[in-house]
Amino acid sequence: MGSREQLVDAMSDLLWERGYAATSPRAVRERCGVGQGSMYYHFPSKRDLGVAAVEHNCSTLLPGSVDILEGPGSPLERLIGYLTRDDHEPLKGCKVGRLTQDPEVVSDPALLAPVKNSFATIHTMLAGVIAEAMDAGELPDSLDADHLADLMTTSIQGGYVLAIAAQDRAPFDSARAGAVDLLRAVSMTPSPQTSRKDS
Repeated sequence: MGSREQLVDAMSDLLWERGYAATSPRAVRERCGVGQGSMYYHFPSKRDLGVAAVEHNCSTLLPGSVDILEGPGSPLERLIGYLTRDDHEPLKGCKVGRLTQDPEVVSDPALLAPVKNSFATIHTMLAGVIAEAMDAGELPDSLDADHLADLMTTSIQGGYVLAIAAQDRAPFDSARAGAVDLLRAVSMTPSPQTSRKDS
């Protein structure tokens, strides 16, 4: 790994742990062991490094969502798979979502743009799979795909907040389970539990 990548990785982790405002260039150098000259060769300013790190955080989280939402299974199965995926660290928060709580990120269009685009991409994908589920007869076509997509994202992001506040992952898991329960409640396809009871 080259010095540029080391700097971006270190800044990415520090953004997750401390936020942009509380992360200094010196802390980044100490984390990755790259010298000051090399740092400023690649990134003339903290903001330049910050933009690269935010873009990195956003781009590394998207593939996991894409793999599930565009993967095998029925639309409803993919939505449930997205909500129940087990690669989160709820007590550390979302690498992307936490950036929205940093005033310096929110006030800087260049820093905020990757975050905004990341959430917009996920929203578009979720709404698309929800629309597929409606077309397939798995969900009623009276639902609003955009509303339901926002609800799913809010369940996950809100779950992070509740878990951090409680210092317990249980609220995060509960929020996602609640979203799954709602999906199954409005689903026009019998759940595995319902099928067993009727058999």
